[in-house]
Amino acid sequence: MIRILSLSSRHHQHKNHSLFQRVPSHFSRRKSTKMSEEFEPIKLNLLDPVPSDIEISQSVKPKHVLKIAREFGIKEEEISPYGTTKAKVHLDILNRLRDEPDGKYVVVTGINPTPLGEGKSTTTVGLAQSLGAHLKRKTFACLRQPSQGPTFGIKGGAAGGGYSQVIPMEEFNLHLTGDIHAITAANNLLAAQIEARMFHEATQKDDALFNRLCPAEKDGSRTFAPIMFRRLKKLGIEKTNPNDLTPEERSKFARLDLDPSTLTWNRVVDTCDRFLRKITVGEGSEEKGHTRSTNFDITVASEVMAILALTTDMKDMRERLGRMVVGSSRAGDPVTADDLGVGGALTVLMKDAIMPNLMQTLEGTPVFVHAGPFANIAHGNNSILADRIALKLAGKDGFVVTEAGFGADIGAEKFFNIKCRYSGLTPNCAVIVATVRALKMHGGGPNVVAGTPLHPAYKEEHLELLEKGVANLLHHIKNLKNTGVPVVVAINQFATDSPAELALVKKLTVEAGADAAVVSNHWAEGGKGAVDLAQAVVDACEKPTNFKFLYPLDLTIKEKIEKIAKEIYGADGVTYEAEAERKIEVYTRQGFANLPICMAKTHLSLSADATKKGVPTGFTIPIRDIRASVGAGFLFPLVGTMSTMPGLPTRPCFYDIDLDLETGKIVGLF
Repeated sequence: MIRILSLSSRHHQHKNHSLFQRVPSHFSRRKSTKMSEEFEPIKLNLLDPVPSDIEISQSVKPKHVLKIAREFGIKEEEISPYGTTKAKVHLDILNRLRDEPDGKYVVVTGINPTPLGEGKSTTTVGLAQSLGAHLKRKTFACLRQPSQGPTFGIKGGAAGGGYSQVIPMEEFNLHLTGDIHAITAANNLLAAQIEARMFHEATQKDDALFNRLCPAEKDGSRTFAPIMFRRLKKLGIEKTNPNDLTPEERSKFARLDLDPSTLTWNRVVDTCDRFLRKITVGEGSEEKGHTRSTNFDITVASEVMAILALTTDMKDMRERLGRMVVGSSRAGDPVTADDLGVGGALTVLMKDAIMPNLMQTLEGTPVFVHAGPFANIAHGNNSILADRIALKLAGKDGFVVTEAGFGADIGAEKFFNIKCRYSGLTPNCAVIVATVRALKMHGGGPNVVAGTPLHPAYKEEHLELLEKGVANLLHHIKNLKNTGVPVVVAINQFATDSPAELALVKKLTVEAGADAAVVSNHWAEGGKGAVDLAQAVVDACEKPTNFKFLYPLDLTIKEKIEKIAKEIYGADGVTYEAEAERKIEVYTRQGFANLPICMAKTHLSLSADATKKGVPTGFTIPIRDIRASVGAGFLFPLVGTMSTMPGLPTRPCFYDIDLDLETGKIVGLF
């Protein structure tokens, strides 16, 4: 069964911890999570004009990661350092802190952005720096690990920007501690086993197949591998000796009989590569003509990544990995990773990746970096485990600032209706980030294209464009308010914004029901520039909440999809292509209709058409296909032409990235 926590659990669902993660006897229980050392913020040397992100990052000497740990109540035995600036935090820490109260939980989201991004990660970091280093509140930021696809493609890294960054930004944006590589390895091991198993079943009869799966010893005895008992249980076979199986039971056990036309499991690579969107495998002569068409996804779209972000402990991750469905048998039954015998091996590959990564901001406040699913093609949030650990360490007077990817129509919607269902946590406040630039675009301004100069309309005062575009922000505020949590608008200030433009956004958003609207200059001033925003968040977190999900899980698949399309996007309805209709029938019959929905949709518009800005009307949401991430615990409809493998632009970011051979420093990363 998929474990979905009830809302009544709220902040107290922390007792289902791993059977593999016991607290050693030398770990002492503590009665509070006060800092072991006094927190020492790093003082910034603010320059005007603001240097490049990488210049700022490299100008600040980070504190040793062990010092960060001591300052924020993490014992040395509870971390595994990777060098001096990053470390894995052991899951045992949750056992020690299980009775501690949680801090205030703040989710940061945004409007539908321009292709340049509107500074949501920068705002998350700046807010955390301000709460921690300026308001002196014990504060953790929780961020996703960026994919190397955008880092080397068009968007660049995701460490924040200006004087609100995670450092070292090079380590944050590149390999970090290898979690994404572990996901790639796990995903592709399963893909390799799918092809190999279909090949072996196609070239062997039942007896030969069974004899190879359960080889006989010299005395004729056979044993099942431990993972095989999972398949036996699924088949209703209670025998424990392979020699006791009847010929019919041997056949049922050994032959998965995967239908290639139903396979949904793709290989992955953490690179934007459009030419892997459709490939043919099995072209080698030794594969005896067993070819088929398939494709690659980008690693962060892998279900393994989604599981890392949604798991609650090691045991839960093992179960989730094992129940991932890769396709159906010819009889129509779902075939899982455990059926293929690989669930345990996947867990071994992911055993270190499950631990959150500890880093720091430019001002020395702590950051957990963990998991990195995209919000447009996955659920777009960092890990439940990172948030849980941070909430316990922050304590009742502290804060955890977590980010939901892209606009509130996708990242925040999935935060509330997927992540919060599985974590049992609900936020005390939602912060929505907007820029004057993006609001002008939504008001009918000229196209914003990465790599080309901005039109003068975005650099000069234009109140009419701005007022029209604020409608996009107001739509998101309405949706956020409907969840029952206070909403703070963070206006991410640019140097070209006029006082009248900033005042107009504040006025219109407060009139529309936002609990506060604050201009924030954290990009240029770090935490100092976000003090007003931080205080507004503190005030909002004191207000009562009445959180509610958008939909109950017992609605049909179509009813849940249409609830999101109509109430969140503002669509008139939903259309389904034949493949989507077929998948709805299959997943309903297989018992997966009770899962939440994770829409794979463009982040650039409320609609499925990225060119439709503002608040479009008179549109429908076209569903071309639906896939099941049963291990992660959601169904994801593919909206329109949404692709799970991005491509490289004409001029990728990597043109500017190099290594200074004299200093050994990376240059050009942003």
